[in-house]
Amino acid sequence: MTSDLSSVHAPRRTWLAAASHEGLRLFFPLAAFHAALWPLLWVMLWKFDLPFSGGAVPAHWHAHEMIVGSYGAALIGFLTSALPEWTDTPRLHGRPLILLAFLWSVGRISGLLGAPAMIPIGALADQAWFAFLIAYLIFLSWRRRTTGLTGFIAFLAVLAAAGGMLRFSLFQNDFDLGERAVWMATLAFLGLLGLALARITVPVTNLILDPSEATSPFRPHPGRVNLAPGLVGLLLAAYLCGATETVRGYLMLAAGAAFLDRVADGFVGRETARIEIAALWISSGLAGIGLLFGGLSWIGLPFSLIGCLHLMLMGGLGIGILAVFSIAGLLHTSRPLIFSPRTKLAFLFMLVAIFLRTFPEFFPDVLPSSVPHGVTAAFWTGSLMLWLAAYLPLLWSPKTLDGQSC
Repeated sequence: MTSDLSSVHAPRRTWLAAASHEGLRLFFPLAAFHAALWPLLWVMLWKFDLPFSGGAVPAHWHAHEMIVGSYGAALIGFLTSALPEWTDTPRLHGRPLILLAFLWSVGRISGLLGAPAMIPIGALADQAWFAFLIAYLIFLSWRRRTTGLTGFIAFLAVLAAAGGMLRFSLFQNDFDLGERAVWMATLAFLGLLGLALARITVPVTNLILDPSEATSPFRPHPGRVNLAPGLVGLLLAAYLCGATETVRGYLMLAAGAAFLDRVADGFVGRETARIEIAALWISSGLAGIGLLFGGLSWIGLPFSLIGCLHLMLMGGLGIGILAVFSIAGLLHTSRPLIFSPRTKLAFLFMLVAIFLRTFPEFFPDVLPSSVPHGVTAAFWTGSLMLWLAAYLPLLWSPKTLDGQSC
């Protein structure tokens, strides 16, 4: 009887060991599933509200759950997998990752229902995993005697503060505080995106150009590597200090131009069109366009700030995160860096969703804003479900545990 029970439970233990082997194996699927499910429920079932929201601004709930919830899980998976590689330290696995997943899940249950009584519980859970990540970054910086992670620490601290502010604004029904928190969180995450792309683009491009890794043909100018996150940091500092909209607008234009400058990193010959490289420069391009339109709006031009936010969050961050999911998912499971047709279709679906959500905001006469949000949500959900179908068998399979690095 004992041996029979052991044989029944062995596959579950093996699956759990594979899923908690490193951060990205656990949190990338969690992030994709949450990002696929939450918007669809919010649009199709709850009609842009939550069951027990208690009068809180629904759009702020939506922003919180996408930035802190979906993208937050992606951030946990990315940092807990990438930081050990960058600092040559042992990676987290097993119980610490499961604990982080539990804390993250508590926050998502609160966000799913929107009950005011659950807001403090969800806020404490989210702040707990934020604090863990910040402490982890500080510890690794001290251990390796490096200042190379300072930018990640600063942007992550602002993101944690913005997440807490947004929860508080939902609890107090404070619209102005919620708007301020959404912009803080968006800019902080764009800063993190810029830092991540700066570290990812070079090795990925060189791997595409020379799969043997014998040479490094792509070497960007050192002064341009961190220009985009640096200017986003300056913009964020001006925003926190209460600078006027005009000042913020010009700083946002500069940050947008820096992200567009990163698009040039993708022009490396005929490989430019390969989705494995194109996804990275498309992410920078959409983030840059969103920042440019936002800057123009802040200095007085009639552009939709909602459209700008969605270009940054759905476009820049959405495509960037999907690219990281897809690239790291292959390299950490010992697969060649060649996206499958299903993965390519996932990118196409996400680009369609971005177009349907943002284009009517800027050109309502060409494409009316009456395009059903359910169609947009369906393409967005379809994109992430395609990714899950392609990568979940790899990430949660014990047969792929030999993949060690990205």
